[in-house]
This record gives sequence, structure tokens and C-alpha cells, in this order.
Amino acid sequence: MGKLKTDKRKIHRKITALSAIPLLITILSGTIYSILQPLGIDAFWLIKWHTGNFGIINLQPFYSIFLGIASIISLISGISLLKKT
Repeated sequence: MGKLKTDKRKIHRKITALSAIPLLITILSGTIYSILQPLGIDAFWLIKWHTGNFGIINLQPFYSIFLGIASIISLISGISLLKKT
């Protein structure tokens, strides 16, 4: 039973590590844009980053889907670690 718990932890760590960077980019770009907007600074490139368009690499068609699925999987795997076995 301890081996199964260890495997779940490894899977959870990998999933959260994979989704942490895009989530951080999304959070920071949205926050910074909303701070700059009232100041009259138009940093439209931040909105592009927020939606997954990174210039050369355009991930917009599936960026939000990836973030949503990764967040749900991270949440489910984290909750499953809290369960008492």
C-alpha cells in the first residue's frame, strides 16, 4: 500500500510541475495587464501571452484546454493523496 501512495505522489508531482509554468504565465500576465490598464499603458502583448500566443509559438487553440485539464487532474490527484487508506 505504501508503494501505491508513493507512485501517486510521483504522478502528482509530475503533473503539477508540468502545469505550473503555464499557470504562472497566465496568472502573472493577467495580473500585470490589469494593473497597467488603468494607468493607460496598453501592453496588449500580455493578453497574447495570457491566451497562449507566445509569438513564434502560438498555442491559443488548445492552451486554455490544457490549463483546465491539467488543473483538474492536479486537483483530483492532490485530493486522492489526502484520502486515508
